[in-house]
Amino acid sequence: MNANFLSLPAILFYFLTWILIIRCVYASIKNPDIKKKFSKLHTLTWLLALIFHIAALHFPLFTGEPLTLNFVSLGSYVMWFLSLILFITTLNRKIESLAIPILPLTILSIFGAMTLGSNIQNAINMRSGLGLHILSSLLAYSTLMLASFQALLLAVQNNHLHARNNTNFIRSLPSLENMEHLLFRFIKIGLILLSIGLLSGFYYLDNLFGSGIAHKTILSIIAWIVFSVLLFGRWKYGWRGKTAVRWTLGGFLVLMLAFFGTKFVQEFVLDNSPQIQTSTLIHTQTIG
Repeated sequence: MNANFLSLPAILFYFLTWILIIRCVYASIKNPDIKKKFSKLHTLTWLLALIFHIAALHFPLFTGEPLTLNFVSLGSYVMWFLSLILFITTLNRKIESLAIPILPLTILSIFGAMTLGSNIQNAINMRSGLGLHILSSLLAYSTLMLASFQALLLAVQNNHLHARNNTNFIRSLPSLENMEHLLFRFIKIGLILLSIGLLSGFYYLDNLFGSGIAHKTILSIIAWIVFSVLLFGRWKYGWRGKTAVRWTLGGFLVLMLAFFGTKFVQEFVLDNSPQIQTSTLIHTQTIG
């Protein structure tokens, strides 16, 4: 038995959840009672998908092997965190529409881990302070990624409403005020987690501005500054709408370059020596 034994059910339940959510979103326009029926079903299938997904990611631990991460398996972890955060949020907020683009990406991340994740050579020690750094960094990236999806959805909703083009999908979304409130909630949570990730990285890891990882640390700090300025602008000047969307997407783009860009270059572009790979191993797995 291998991790695919758990990955395949995860893919199946994610796909069923995606179908149910699509039906739920569009059925709710005409018949709210149908939405209640589909909501119960997709809550169950989504929960099962999350359980199988995280079990597949941690399968090496079941066989006594070390937990390892590379570019594709790291992406699968991020998408699991993202899906989990969205799942919890949908329990008391009507934002199931966000799952329509996110769940297919989650499925693709599992496929990637299944087909490309077997060539993992870099093992991560998930103990003590390092574990806090890795966990907070992954949660920060996942939360701010969810905020970027929320920003895109907010932009689409705003454009459609101004053009008086109210499709069934747009009518199924919460009000603009609630959408913006949710966006800034995600950003606040993500910024707190990113702060923890950066601070724990400076405390527990050596030489974050060393060779091969300085650009990664700098990009993470720039992203932190961008999101901090956005929250200050929201508090001081009432930034909203297109301004909030632009700053959110800009900050996430910088964070994505820090999180995945450097990891991709180091694994697929640069031909690093084993000595360099060993010295930068821990830093390439996390944000800060």
